[in-house]
Amino acid sequence: MSSNKTVTRAARLVLLRHGEVASHRGDVPVTEPGLTHAERTGKVLGGIDGRFTVLFGGTRRTRETAEALCRGIGDQDRTGEPVESFALRNPDLYLAGTRVNMVSSHAALAEQIPGMTETEAEASEWWSTFISHTDRIGWWLRDANPPGDTAHDVATRLLRFAASLTDPGPMSSTTVIGVTHSPVLRAVLHHATGADSGEPAYVTGVQITLTGSDTPRIQAFDPLADLPGDRT
Repeated sequence: MSSNKTVTRAARLVLLRHGEVASHRGDVPVTEPGLTHAERTGKVLGGIDGRFTVLFGGTRRTRETAEALCRGIGDQDRTGEPVESFALRNPDLYLAGTRVNMVSSHAALAEQIPGMTETEAEASEWWSTFISHTDRIGWWLRDANPPGDTAHDVATRLLRFAASLTDPGPMSSTTVIGVTHSPVLRAVLHHATGADSGEPAYVTGVQITLTGSDTPRIQAFDPLADLPGDRT
């Protein structure tokens, strides 16, 4: 006999920025101090009761941070190795029909598009303004018409992803940690508060808690400051 009873499930998603990098030009690795920081953060997170699923946003720096978090959490407290998650990617932005990443120079922009010259990249008014801005992510956050995702688009994507974690399945009984990038974190916090929080520190971010209501609880989160544990 079937039942129409609604089952209310809770979900907890911790979104963290990747660890320290020496630059943001290309698919760069996390520095050794950054890996140490991430592993120490994982150790503190592992002190929470329950099990963890660790996801990352597709770049080398998110993957290496996720692996370091897993080392800190320990095998007994997590479901397995970190898994790439499409939802945690940076904003989808475009130039000349190609998805490109947010970069800090026209040369790095042109490198992402086969056959494009630096001069051609400089001809894009939007990208030239973005690259010249002192706070590129903040400028994108406020722009209503970028060549691709707005901040609202990114926040909506992440909140729909978070809501899916309440579905029955392998993640429904775990705390999900997602390693991502600062534009994603700033977009989610801007959605929640209406204000730009600025660049998050490495391996800090946002906690999203869903308890079955229509409105998730979203708050800034720094594991080493907000949780008890070894901070050395």
